[in-house]
Amino acid sequence: GGKMSRRRVNSSGSLHPDDEVMPYSDDETDDELDASSEEEEPECVLHLKFEVFEIMIYFSEMGWKVKANDRPYHHLPEFQKKVFLCFKKSRYSGNAIKTYKYNVLTFIPLNLYEQFKRVANLYFLALLILQIIPDISTLPWYTTLIPLVVVLGVTAIKDLVDDLARHKMDKEINNRKCEVLLDGRFQESKWRDIQVGDVVHLRKNDFIPADILLLSSSDPNSLCYVETAELDGETNLKFKMGLRVTDERLQHERQLAEFNALIECEEPNNRLDKFVGTMLWDRERYPLDLDNMLLRGCKIRNTEHCHGLVIFAGADTKIMKNSGKTRFKRTKIDELMNYMVYTVIFLLIFVLLILVAAGLAIGHTFWYEEIGSKAWYLFDGKNHNSSYRGFLSFWGYIIVLNTMVPISLYVSVEVIRLGQSKFINWDLQMYYAEKDTPAKARTTTLNEQLGQIEYIFSDKTGTLTQNIMQFKKCTIAGRTYGTDHHKRIRLHSPVDWSWNQQADKKFDFMDHSLVSCVRSKKDKDVSEFFKLLSLCHTVMVDNKDGELVYQAASPDEGALVTAARNFGYVFLSRTQDTITINEMDQESTYEMLALLDFNSDRKRMSIILKFPDGRIRLYCKGADTVIYERLSPDSRHKETTQAALDIFANATLRTLCLCYKDISAAEYDAWSRKHKEAQVSMSERDVALDRVYEQIESNLLLIGATAIEDKLQDGVPETIAKLAKADIKIWVLTGDKKETAENIGYSCSLLTDDMAIHYGEDVNEKLRIRQTHRRNEPQSLNRRRKRPTEPFFNMPGKNALVITGGWLVSSIQHIKKKDKKVVDEATETAIRRYKEESFQPMDDLEKELRQIDFVDMACECEAVICCRVTPKQKANVVSLVKKYKKAVTLSIGDGANDVNMIKTADIGVGLSGQEGMQAVMSSDYAFAQFRFLQRLLLVHGRWSYIRMCKFLRYFFFKNFAFTLVHFWYSFFSGYSSQIAYENWFITLYNLCYSSLPVLLVGLLDQDVNDKLSLKFPKLYLPGQKGALFNYRNFFISLFHGIFVSLIIFFIPYGAFLQTMGQDGEAPSDYQSLAVVTASTLIFTVNLQISLDTSYWTFVNCFAVLGSIAIYFGIVFDIHSAGIHVIFPSVFTFTGQSLHIHCSALWLTELSDFVVSSPKYQNALICFQAAGSNERVQLSVCEVRI
Repeated sequence: GGKMSRRRVNSSGSLHPDDEVMPYSDDETDDELDASSEEEEPECVLHLKFEVFEIMIYFSEMGWKVKANDRPYHHLPEFQKKVFLCFKKSRYSGNAIKTYKYNVLTFIPLNLYEQFKRVANLYFLALLILQIIPDISTLPWYTTLIPLVVVLGVTAIKDLVDDLARHKMDKEINNRKCEVLLDGRFQESKWRDIQVGDVVHLRKNDFIPADILLLSSSDPNSLCYVETAELDGETNLKFKMGLRVTDERLQHERQLAEFNALIECEEPNNRLDKFVGTMLWDRERYPLDLDNMLLRGCKIRNTEHCHGLVIFAGADTKIMKNSGKTRFKRTKIDELMNYMVYTVIFLLIFVLLILVAAGLAIGHTFWYEEIGSKAWYLFDGKNHNSSYRGFLSFWGYIIVLNTMVPISLYVSVEVIRLGQSKFINWDLQMYYAEKDTPAKARTTTLNEQLGQIEYIFSDKTGTLTQNIMQFKKCTIAGRTYGTDHHKRIRLHSPVDWSWNQQADKKFDFMDHSLVSCVRSKKDKDVSEFFKLLSLCHTVMVDNKDGELVYQAASPDEGALVTAARNFGYVFLSRTQDTITINEMDQESTYEMLALLDFNSDRKRMSIILKFPDGRIRLYCKGADTVIYERLSPDSRHKETTQAALDIFANATLRTLCLCYKDISAAEYDAWSRKHKEAQVSMSERDVALDRVYEQIESNLLLIGATAIEDKLQDGVPETIAKLAKADIKIWVLTGDKKETAENIGYSCSLLTDDMAIHYGEDVNEKLRIRQTHRRNEPQSLNRRRKRPTEPFFNMPGKNALVITGGWLVSSIQHIKKKDKKVVDEATETAIRRYKEESFQPMDDLEKELRQIDFVDMACECEAVICCRVTPKQKANVVSLVKKYKKAVTLSIGDGANDVNMIKTADIGVGLSGQEGMQAVMSSDYAFAQFRFLQRLLLVHGRWSYIRMCKFLRYFFFKNFAFTLVHFWYSFFSGYSSQIAYENWFITLYNLCYSSLPVLLVGLLDQDVNDKLSLKFPKLYLPGQKGALFNYRNFFISLFHGIFVSLIIFFIPYGAFLQTMGQDGEAPSDYQSLAVVTASTLIFTVNLQISLDTSYWTFVNCFAVLGSIAIYFGIVFDIHSAGIHVIFPSVFTFTGQSLHIHCSALWLTELSDFVVSSPKYQNALICFQAAGSNERVQLSVCEVRI
């Protein structure tokens, strides 16, 4: 109780931290957190530092000056910035926006530059350049050019379509019309022509063209209602207020034209929740904050017209500052694939390629020395020696074997991911009909990662619960009112509100005694309780068809004001400085002297009112932890209210304490002066205001507490139980009380009765024992990040952790990199001894080891609940698990306080709930209900992972099988880098002949259907272990490809070695061998994918048969005499397709396929043996396949 200064939680000096202290605010830096543990400085030094700090902040934050109605002012030399060399331009942006990347001149060069930043594309460009050199070109240039152009072209067209849409949108926005004050009168102007310092006139339903300071409006109280849907996704109206002085003096065109104020404010930034500035007008300074600003992207509502001054334009506006690049997320498979492409493919494969090419080049050198130079029929008219020929052969093989690196891999992966994202969007079982909200994949790059999730971090309110608040219970002056649902009997009927004409008929309350107490008007505490609820809030009221409609910033506040309304204390209207309520049918207007607003650090809000009889009273409502610290020693009912709060928390109800304080006129006048000084403070205004708020919010008298019910969403317990069976650990991170969070944990099946619950002190003890053990073994300190093998929990059974934000700050400190203070040896020794005795970490290494210990302990638990945590702490917890467990994490939340956590996790999921759309706008996936998460992970995530892994394994296999045929052929061609196939076959193999079947497997394949995926969550485990695509699978694909290439080459070679055709001719020439080998390869790879396909559809069947048909169709065309006559040098395999009817060819291909496909052999053996012992053989067959 009593007066106390606001201070941070001291993290270094507490062995027994206060679990209920709400830790630091989200805006604090790590250095600020450290400040609390440092020794106090003398007051005079602190004062001097503060003065210097204020001056520094003034120049850094208040460097933005705007002069009303004075365009030349903003082009003065002092406001110029250097652009390039000696070229300068105004630091004030014009209002035209530019979100497009390319124009007509820059599209081709810039797009090509971006595409060639991808190493694979650059590699193929280098190959293309090599192919242009005649001496080393073993393949025509078009064999590489055509696939490269197709890949670049597809990507460029996609980029062009996206950019044209941006161009169109920019043009439409920049050409919107608005009235601007020019030459003393309002003239219609385009948005792009608006400049900083212009006065604009806006009408109802207009979009706001820039960040504008509201000067006046048609509303008598200078209120302006705005809809911020485009800014933060929220559809409920918010109100903005103009300053009283500008509203009274700037209503007419002439007055506005004479307006010449100077605005000094913060530099343009991306903070949507903050604006600090001052207005200097007629030698008076007026404070400006976010409530005075109309931000670009919002829409004027319920206000006929208003006037404003442009402060930030175009690229400087807050919405444009927020459109910067978000953190790029990449899947584990993506990382593995990139690692393989950059290291495995460009090191292992590339080294293999170079070694093979070098070996073959050396072979060619010796072969030419021994055989080639002596065979007259091989003379090519060039007098190159054998070494030089070997050198040329090396580069020739680099070109021939280039298809080891698959050029179309990236494009195929993007197509598959896009398709999988569409399937999520189209899933009707993730569509929430009540709000007409489908699931939305907001990214296309993370789908397969959904099949590898190990940890889920979830918000509680609005995520696990509905965030639809209902006033259920309260305690007033030590007496509790409200009836439990499960205790209702038939005699208890809901309260009849017919006595109150303005009651909300949907409001449901069971305890009649409270209504009787209110209506009797005898109990002062009850009257004061509901009067406070009707006055202490920021709710706006709208009158629709005679009905009062409340617009609340949070569901909690709306529920409390509605409760007061039903109990006879009806909030009617508010102006800038008055609030009008109806107290038991008697209308009263209170003068609002000050509003001390709520924020995540204060955890309370207060209002100072002047009553009609002249009394001044402060009303305050907030979390019990912060209210109890500020209660007067004379306050009554503290113990009974605390007992009631504990009961409410155990019933999973959300609680707020209510209190008041009478203030004398002299005390208020003295405080008001300090308040006004803080309001116009040039720097650190929030800190100054907080300091002033602390002075008045002391010696409060407790009235009681409210309890609001927030029901669980449908299907939450079942979803959590199912995800737990899939070995997914769920952590709940919430700002609620420990008891409330714990009881919600039980009700949603996160915590079960057979779990041992461990709290902060227990955790501290286990960490202390581990730390002591480590200190007693000095050698272990040298093993940085060496994790101990013994578990923290040796007892059998399940464990759960329940910890608080205060505990996290005190026990798991963040490692800071900062200069150490110079202290004397005695002080340092004392600090070290204190740390040893209190078991605090001695240095950064011990801090890190302690963090690792905590993460290890938490990850041994089935469930973890962190309560009383701030948004920043939520993100820090996610970071710890990502950092030390290298696990795939998912965060799910519904409000602005979850954005940090959503952006930090590998995958962020936003719920479109009651708290606006900030979480959705920052997320990777979005839907309306928590229960849809099980379908997203266990169905779509698992399928996506399986499909992508199967696609990658097969893609590498088919490319190795295709490319290594050249290697075997080189032994029979004098290592001369002659190709084993026709040129056009090499060009079209990955584009037409083998791409579609594997693409469809990547899009459509299923091992089991969605119902079985949900029924057996253990099917999810292979994805968590990364079992379906890793280095082992990659090398299996490599060796499978080597084996198949051997078969594909040597069986036709052996068959053709001594063969005679029916016409007496030998079909054993090079071209015939090339066509047969190519045909065999096409059959083998397409039928191989058929055996790998688990889920057959008409489309898959059509793709396999269609690919083979396309091959033969193209072969017959390019082998025809007609096309050879037109292009004799390009199409040289004339008439070779006629050999396809040869029975030897078909027998060769059949032999190839049977020998090269182990799966086919197993299936054939099973089929043949099925008659003798069907059941046994079928089992063997299944195991083998």
